[in-house]
Amino acid sequence: MIIYTKGTNTNSAIGKLETPIKMIIEHESDILSKKGGACSTLFNIEKSNRFGETIITRKDFDVFQATAEGAAAELDTVYDSSKKFIEHVQYTKEFVITAEMFEDAQNGIAAEARRRAENFTRAYYKTINNLCTLALASGTKDSLTYAKSTIDLTTGDGLSLFNKYHEWGTGDRKGNQCNSFYGDIFSSGSSTSRKASTAVFEEALTKLAFKIRNMKGESGEILGYTADTIILPGNRPTAEIIAKKVCGSIGALGGGTNDININYGNWNIVVLPGWVADKDMCIVMSSEANKSLSGNMFFNRVPLTVTNWVDHHTGNYIWNGRCRFGIGFGTYKHMVLAVDSESVVSTGSKL
Repeated sequence: MIIYTKGTNTNSAIGKLETPIKMIIEHESDILSKKGGACSTLFNIEKSNRFGETIITRKDFDVFQATAEGAAAELDTVYDSSKKFIEHVQYTKEFVITAEMFEDAQNGIAAEARRRAENFTRAYYKTINNLCTLALASGTKDSLTYAKSTIDLTTGDGLSLFNKYHEWGTGDRKGNQCNSFYGDIFSSGSSTSRKASTAVFEEALTKLAFKIRNMKGESGEILGYTADTIILPGNRPTAEIIAKKVCGSIGALGGGTNDININYGNWNIVVLPGWVADKDMCIVMSSEANKSLSGNMFFNRVPLTVTNWVDHHTGNYIWNGRCRFGIGFGTYKHMVLAVDSESVVSTGSKL
């Protein structure tokens, strides 16, 4: 949704150009919304009317207990395990239609004016999707700097999204669980003994899905979510080919038997062109856990708000866009990172 505010210092002549420009901006917005992107595909999008949003992780109620006839029920309590605050950040941009360009567009929209209006809308969606992409790609770090803003990439426990030191629970009831791994994932490393293999990735994918399924909640119970999404960098074609073969083949790969491929139809593969990785790697996610546990969050505080006016000093027609939103991670339990590496990764454990 785009909000237009009433322009100031406009006149009837300028007004003839205002509606066509609005139509171009709206048209580009509709096209880009349908195409989607990292934000709409991998993040939970919610509206907000506050300075920021706090995501609270709580210990759930335990199972019901057997009770003797006439006895009171056992008292159970729910406590907050962790809190994650996501602050909204303001982003702005302007573009100008010069007086000369306006004069040449009296009977229509000049080509350059049209391109500026289209690129203005594209820049808005590019900002959102780039931030979401880079937030995931930088998940082993505590923060991300982009477009003069600093985004906090830690989860409720204060650690980076992908980290081997994550914990569940508090006090005497807590334990460690890792969601960052390294090992023989694609078999595409530099060692001459390692060759690209679909069988290797298939085995690694099973292990990674197992890791997600066995993530523990704050009470120590196994959550049991099913992994269904593979996220890949846009610059690693070998990893992309192997993943698509494993998930897109009806029959089992690499053998003469007619066994079924247990991965067929069970995975969505998302390639992020803006994720540039120095090694073959992938992120495996449960979309159900992402939604239920408030994993990848995008809070839309102020949608794109467009204002236009005439600068009397220059005669130029100025369009200003402003938006405000927050990006962050409420938990780490919905996804795991796997790096194809024979050496130890500082934030990861051996798969």
